[in-house]
Amino acid sequence: MAIDNSAIAVPAPELIAAMTGSLALVGVLVANPTIIILDNQSTSSMILYINGVQWKTFAAGEALVLDLRAANGRASNYSFRVGDVFQGNGAATGNFSISYLYAQNM
Repeated sequence: MAIDNSAIAVPAPELIAAMTGSLALVGVLVANPTIIILDNQSTSSMILYINGVQWKTFAAGEALVLDLRAANGRASNYSFRVGDVFQGNGAATGNFSISYLYAQNM
């Protein structure tokens, strides 16, 4: 099987916000992630919303890594969308961070 070397991994700017006890904007995606890390860096649980939809409750200190690449290393048909809005709601005890890589054609 041939290896597809037509794209490289590029880090996107980290999205991060302090949890305040009310809904806080974590950030907006600027590219389609191939790998995304969702990290509750606080000492309290928090709820993550994507485009206004409650998606997951993260326990204190919980992190989730999603590898969205298809078998050939591209996720053009299975990824979050550019412009997706991430918000969090948790006690004022720390930050929520989203780090991700995206593919860029060489």
